[in-house]
Amino acid sequence: MISQIKKIAVLTSGGDSPGMNAAIRSVVRTCAYMKVDCVAVYRGYQGMIEGDFKPMDARSVNNIINKGGTILKSARCNDFRTPEGRKIAHDQLLKAGIDAFVVIGGDGSFTGAMIFNREYNFPVIGIPGTIDNDIFGTTFTLGFDTALNTVVECIDKIRDTASSHNRLFFVEVMGRDVGHIALNAGVGAGAEEILIPEENLGLDRLLESLKRSKESGKSSSIVIVAEGDKSGKNVFELKEYVEEHLPIYDVRVSVLGHMQRGGAPSCFDRVLASRMGVKAVEALLEGKTNLMVGIQDNQLTLTPINKAIKGHTKIDKELIRVSEIMTT
Repeated sequence: MISQIKKIAVLTSGGDSPGMNAAIRSVVRTCAYMKVDCVAVYRGYQGMIEGDFKPMDARSVNNIINKGGTILKSARCNDFRTPEGRKIAHDQLLKAGIDAFVVIGGDGSFTGAMIFNREYNFPVIGIPGTIDNDIFGTTFTLGFDTALNTVVECIDKIRDTASSHNRLFFVEVMGRDVGHIALNAGVGAGAEEILIPEENLGLDRLLESLKRSKESGKSSSIVIVAEGDKSGKNVFELKEYVEEHLPIYDVRVSVLGHMQRGGAPSCFDRVLASRMGVKAVEALLEGKTNLMVGIQDNQLTLTPINKAIKGHTKIDKELIRVSEIMTT
C-alpha cells in the first residue's frame, strides 16, 4: 500500500437501508486487518461537525451483520450544507487525527462528500446504501435486494386476503423517481399490473387491463404502484378512479411505507456489503479518493462520485417486456 493514511472514519448518512451495518462491520474489520485505526462517526455529518467519534476495533462490530438500520444512526445536517459547517467538520477530523473517511449513503450523502473533498482535498470513498437502487455506477445498491424480498412477502400476504374476498388491491411501494422496486417485486409477486415512473401506462390502458383480468376469470388482482407513477394520480385517487369506472371491483389500498427499509438484510446484501467495505478501505490505502464502490457484472468497480450523482439508472426494458407477458 502506498498511502500514508493511518486512521479512517466510517459514517452512515441519509435514509437507512438493510446492509449498512454489514458495510460498517466490513470497513472496521478491514482496517483492523490492514493495521489501520478506525473511528465511527455517529449521526452522519451532524456527528462529524460535533466531533461525535468513537474508536472501533474488530470486536466492536460483533453481531451486527444481521441487523437492519444502522448502529451509527443517521441525521439530517443543514449545517454541513454551508462552508462554515464543513470547516468545523474538517477541523474536528484533523483534531481527531482522521486521515480519510468512508460514507455509506445515497445521492445527498455523496454530494456532501464530493463538495468536502473538493474544498479540503480530503480522501473519501462512498458505498451506495439505498433501497431505491437509484445510484449510477452500480447494478445493485445495499438494501435493494432485502427491500424486494420484504415487498414480495407483503404482497404474497395481501394476495391471500384479496383472493379470499375477490378484491382488487393497489399496493404502493417506494420509488419516487425510479421504479426498480415496483417492477422487480411486481414480477416476483405476480402482480397483474405495475405502474412505474419510467413508463406511463395510462389510465385507459389500466382500465382495459383490469377488464380483461375480470373477463378471463380472475377473481382478484394486485396492482403495484411506485410512489412516482406517471399516471398523474396518487394511489388513493387511482382507487377512486377505478371504483368510478369499474364498479364491479371491490378496491382496497395498501401503502407499505417504511417497512420496506427495515428488517434483517438478505444474504445477498450482507455479502455485497462485505465486499464493498473491503474495496472502500483498500481504495483509500491505495491513494484513491472521491470515488464510489459499485458492482457491475459481479465485479467491484470504482466510479467518480460526481458521475454517480449525476448519472441516471435505467429501468430494465427486458423486465418490462416480461411483466407484460406475465400479465396476460
